[in-house]
This record gives sequence, structure tokens and C-alpha cells, in this order.
Amino acid sequence: MGYYTPDTVPDALEVLRQGDATIIAGCTDYFPNQGDICAPTKLLDISRVAGLRAVSQTTDGWTIGAATTWSDVINADLPRAFDGLKMAAREVGSVQIQNAGTLVGNLCNASPAADGVPPLLTLGAELEVISLRGSRRVPLVDFITGVRQIDMARDEMVVAIHIPAPENAPRGYFLKLGARKYLVISIAMVSTLVALDAGGRITCARVAVGACSAVARRPGALEVALIGQTVDQLMGDPGIWTRHLAPLAPISDVRGSADYRQEIAGELCKRAVMGAIQ
Repeated sequence: MGYYTPDTVPDALEVLRQGDATIIAGCTDYFPNQGDICAPTKLLDISRVAGLRAVSQTTDGWTIGAATTWSDVINADLPRAFDGLKMAAREVGSVQIQNAGTLVGNLCNASPAADGVPPLLTLGAELEVISLRGSRRVPLVDFITGVRQIDMARDEMVVAIHIPAPENAPRGYFLKLGARKYLVISIAMVSTLVALDAGGRITCARVAVGACSAVARRPGALEVALIGQTVDQLMGDPGIWTRHLAPLAPISDVRGSADYRQEIAGELCKRAVMGAIQ
């Protein structure tokens, strides 16, 4: 058992090489997940590692460091494509949680209801995973493999999220449904990324649905169906929002039934697409 607060990435990787270390930063997920008793473990706190807390523009997109908090994302100067991610950030707990919790921690926790996953899926995010053995890029769609399961070895850590520069100036949007407005786990949530041409037709349509499957999903058939549509055409075809959601696999729990989640996912898709268009 031990508590390590390295200042550099190589020092953090050396702790991981020695084995049995749990990576923490804001701990907004770690401590609640321990239940009544915190099991003795080796904790690796990366919150002080130089260079990991930043949102920066690169030559081909944007980079979000592994220690970047939700509040950092909210306050960052980002294009409209990131509006959905900012909206999701504002839905994560209270302001105190947003100030402490990290976006990468939310992804590594791999909850089906993780608020950061749907908007980052629409943005085509990749995670940079490193160890003393080398580094690799993993698309977010492949990184989360199941409930509380991620594609990362015990000696690896995520150092950054990489997001390619959005094309066609799309706008992002995010909607979350819970039992109340704030401080709640999602019953269902949807993030969208939409762009229109000069004639008002959709040229880019990305949709991601969370809390309705073991892993958040992008319903590809719906995205294809939206291309070329105008607002008037969408309003004239109310069934478009539900008939393309077959890939979802919602469960029934204390927050809602599987049937309710399936139905509300379509309505949230509609509202989130329209929100991105406005």
C-alpha cells in the first residue's frame, strides 16, 4: 500500500511498471466505487504530473490532457463542434465535482452512463495510451469494451484525448434525461454533431446514445438516414427517430425500464439533432 504523486510521466510509468497501482486524479468516481471500506491499494495520483492538465489546439485538431477537469473543458475556447461536450460537462454532478473530476477518469471508469462518452464518440476521439513499453492510439469506440472494462493493461495509462479538427463547421449538442434535472445518473442521453449546407440540408450527422447499452453506441443507420434531410422533411417523418435504433440494447433497472429507454432514446435523438441545427 502506498500513495504516489509523481511530477513527470516517466516517474508515473515507473510506478505502474512495479505493479498493483490504481490510477487516480479527481477521485470523484474512485471513492464512491469503494463502498463502505476502502481496500488497501497502491494509489498513483497523476493530478500533479506536468503537462497533463491542458486543453490545446494542435496542427490537426485538439488535445485534452488526462488530468484536465470538467471545469477546464467548460472554460476552454473551443469551436461549436465541442458544444455537446461542454453541455455534458455542465451536467456532471455539482460545480465541486466538475472542478475535481477529470474527463479521462470518466472514460476509464467505463460506466454505461458516463456523460463524456457520447459527445466524444461524435467527435471521433482517440485516446493516447502509454507505458514504458511504448505508446499507442486507441479510438474511443474501441477503448471501452464493456461495463467497467477498458482496453488498457495494468502498466499503461492514458495521457491524452486527441480529437481531429471538425470539418464543415458542425455544431454539437447534448441531452440527458434523469429522474431530476441535476445530480443524477442518466436514464438515457444523446449527443449529436450536425452540419448544414447553404440550402438547409444536413451534410454531417453523428449521433451517439448512452445509458441504453453496455457501451454507448452510434446508430449508423440513423446517421445515414439523416444525410440530405431538411428540417421540414424530418418533421414530416416522425418515425425516422425510432426505426433506426435497433442496435441499442437497453436494460431495465431502478431508473427505467428497457422499453422506456428504447422509446425515449428516439425522442432524445430528435431533440438533440434539432438542437444542433438551431
